[in-house]
Amino acid sequence: MSQDIGLDAGPLAHIKVVPVLLALAMGGFAIGTTEFAAMSLLPYIAAGLQVDEPTASHAVSAYALGVVVGAPLIAVFAARFSRRLTLIWLMAAFALANILSAMAPSYGWLLLFRFISGLPHGAYFGVAALVAASLVPQHQRTQAVAKVMLGLTVANIIGVPVATALGQALGWRFGFAITGFLALVTCVMVFALAPRDPARPGASPLRELGALRRRQVWLTLAVGAVGFGGIFAVYAYTSTILLEVTMAPPTVIPIVMAIFGVGMTLGTLGSAWAADRALMPTAAGLLIASVIILGAFPFLAGNVYTLAAGVFLVGVTSSLGTVLQTRLMDVAQDAQTLAAALNHGAFNVANALGPWLGGMAILAGFGFTSVAWVGAGLSSLGLVVLGIAVWDERRSRKA
Repeated sequence: MSQDIGLDAGPLAHIKVVPVLLALAMGGFAIGTTEFAAMSLLPYIAAGLQVDEPTASHAVSAYALGVVVGAPLIAVFAARFSRRLTLIWLMAAFALANILSAMAPSYGWLLLFRFISGLPHGAYFGVAALVAASLVPQHQRTQAVAKVMLGLTVANIIGVPVATALGQALGWRFGFAITGFLALVTCVMVFALAPRDPARPGASPLRELGALRRRQVWLTLAVGAVGFGGIFAVYAYTSTILLEVTMAPPTVIPIVMAIFGVGMTLGTLGSAWAADRALMPTAAGLLIASVIILGAFPFLAGNVYTLAAGVFLVGVTSSLGTVLQTRLMDVAQDAQTLAAALNHGAFNVANALGPWLGGMAILAGFGFTSVAWVGAGLSSLGLVVLGIAVWDERRSRKA
């Protein structure tokens, strides 16, 4: 991958890089807050709009589908423009859509505004990851991308619990309103700190679409779309499991969500370090761990302490996204923007798939904890797809 901005790797360059990564991570913090708080607030959204919780979970799926639609479209047409300006406009649109979500007069309007909110998500993370990777040497790419993703993980420690607590105390609408404010703060930070890169006249939508001709790109996206669905299947119903199965008081929910964020943060840092040394084995290890943890999750749900431990471990395995982001940089060749954005589109296919399948299991009468076994099945399928990708790559090299 070419180094578009071309900073040195010495200590002085590192000092310059840190503020840029902080600004980019702030956008991840805003996105992570709304994406995960929407799940933790499901019981309150359902009550406020007078729908059942499986129906309310469609708001999560609508956001995810917005990511899936927006990621490729925006990435293709924004490829030739300045990445700094692209990030600012994406965050401005994200802020507006979340403010509208907070003002939604009905369930139908909420679905529409959540879909619109999702449109900038994948493109923002994709472009931000490319900017971060361009600031450091080749062998530190995953760690640079991970530092951007730390915004999303820290959101689960601070942003989601705060948004959840506000939603419980003042109404679920405040959970979306605070995200709009965070997105506006990101616009200011990116404007002030991100490198002023030129437009890319050599880039074109046709060249970006070239990524879709590569089998390894599709296989990598499939790993995320299926394998990550297991984590979302559990996370979307964690609040409900705490209330209905563990019989914990509502005040415990923000604490458990913060524990998930701690696991996610530690997992992202550790897996990024490992992936810069052994990329595909790290991805395989995370999927295997996910299968084991999700398979055991129903047996942990009866006690708040064992459940919290299970949620922490699920958070650790959620770092798969950062690893696959670097993998896409390797296999996409000259279609970097589209491939990077599609990674988040794939994970939001998982975001839609996991809660939907989990909701079907609940409606079928298998109980709230059955979502974990649905998740274990999805993670297992993701591991199979990863094995096919490795086999296909080795076969191509021999050929």
